Amino acid sequence: MKHQTYAGYMQQTYGFSGEGELSDFMTRHNGDLYLGGEINLTELARSHGAPLEVVYTPQITAQVQRMQGWAAQARARAEYSGAFLYAYATKANFAAEAVQTALVAGAHYETSAAADVVIAHSLWRQGILPADRLIFCNGSKEPNYLEAIRNLRLEGCERIVPVLDDLDELRLLSDTPAPLMFGVRERAAGNRDGTHPGNDRFGLSSDEIDQAAAQIAASRHQLVLYHAMIGSQVENEAHFLATLRDSVEHYCRLRRQVPTLRYFNFGGGIPTSAYSLNFGFDYERFLTKLMATIRDICAAYNVPMPDLIGEFGRYTVASHSVYLLEIGATKAGAPDQPDWYLVNGSLMVSLPDSILVHGQEFVILPLSDWNRPVKPVRLAGRRTCDSDDVYPRPDQAPLMLPDTGAGLIVAVCGIGAYQQMISGRGGAHHCLNPEPARIIVRERAGRLVVDYTPQQDQATIMRLLGYQPQHMATPLRFSPTAERPQLPRLRERPRLMRAR
Repeated sequence: MKHQTYAGYMQQTYGFSGEGELSDFMTRHNGDLYLGGEINLTELARSHGAPLEVVYTPQITAQVQRMQGWAAQARARAEYSGAFLYAYATKANFAAEAVQTALVAGAHYETSAAADVVIAHSLWRQGILPADRLIFCNGSKEPNYLEAIRNLRLEGCERIVPVLDDLDELRLLSDTPAPLMFGVRERAAGNRDGTHPGNDRFGLSSDEIDQAAAQIAASRHQLVLYHAMIGSQVENEAHFLATLRDSVEHYCRLRRQVPTLRYFNFGGGIPTSAYSLNFGFDYERFLTKLMATIRDICAAYNVPMPDLIGEFGRYTVASHSVYLLEIGATKAGAPDQPDWYLVNGSLMVSLPDSILVHGQEFVILPLSDWNRPVKPVRLAGRRTCDSDDVYPRPDQAPLMLPDTGAGLIVAVCGIGAYQQMISGRGGAHHCLNPEPARIIVRERAGRLVVDYTPQQDQATIMRLLGYQPQHMATPLRFSPTAERPQLPRLRERPRLMRAR
């Protein structure tokens, strides 16, 4: 590998010739890297520098439409009579451009906290969240969460569905004057196989579900939904379906007693291609097997097939945005260890999942120098002094990147889900690492709208921490990016697009 180029490494490892589709969200054309087949990341780096966040919301639309298409094909193959509902789990990314794009694409809405319901309420009032969409309210519900649910229902939203996590929630919501549609979450599903510790704290026991069903039946409300969440990721579809079988059987037994029950929510965890160039998952086959399994169990219990609900968080948004980061310096590694590529930024701030999720990987691609020799390296943040501020983690294999060193800009993919929601947006981050400049590309009426936000400045960070920037010495400039003018808001075919 000593004399192998990066392009040769990509050919050998992934069978990628260097031109064309690299994944379902990344392509390379005339030596430039494109997000979603349209956004020229190489040109953006030339024009606006790094660090830079690039957001391309049409990729979200593509994700929703693909899943809806696979589900339609699966329904036909499995002869499944129930409907399929795509719900966006907004905790993955609460940003307005992500949520609104998913809604326009046809997604229903899944919440996890009071503030999320407040957002849904606002979008519902504006008509952005259509009146025919369901709002599934999951998670343990504090008083303000319950109040937000009640307020939205009393204002006239009939499609909100609180999914009960304990019986106290039912007691506190049962006196709501307007009739509510309730769901129940099965506790056993969360850790039935013993591999998902922590998930077993959610939901109701079988006895509690029966109690909730009886109490709801004696009220003005209805029980309409059964929720079974099997872990956080579908890693083995056969195991997933086998584990889900008990939950479907419990649904069927309950459906015999509760004729209003009509939705079965199989939860989230559908994998995404955003984190690996070797990704392989047959979504249509999985959905066909899922529907066939539920079809057969329902037939055995002589109950109608339920409308299926899938909650899609990472899958919806992970691949719609990338970070462009610049290697600012290199440092020799320890003997027999890869060299360090020191990034002008912080990896533990930009990629918190790399620390929080064991084994989490990100696709990292160089924007240039594919003709240079490839070498193993590890990235480290220059703007912290933490040993944790590295990627890949010490127990993972190093990255393979061109031997360019300082000045190389890399695209970090798969950052559209959770990364900003965990590290925060608009705040004071670890070691005062500033947020990068941000370019957001949306599609409106067939045209692309481009918004630019400059990099966070030090004065803003200081104010958040209670300092008085006017008494400081010369303000620190993190990079030239902060000085760049704002992009035009509307472009018919901006330069960042590939010519057709």
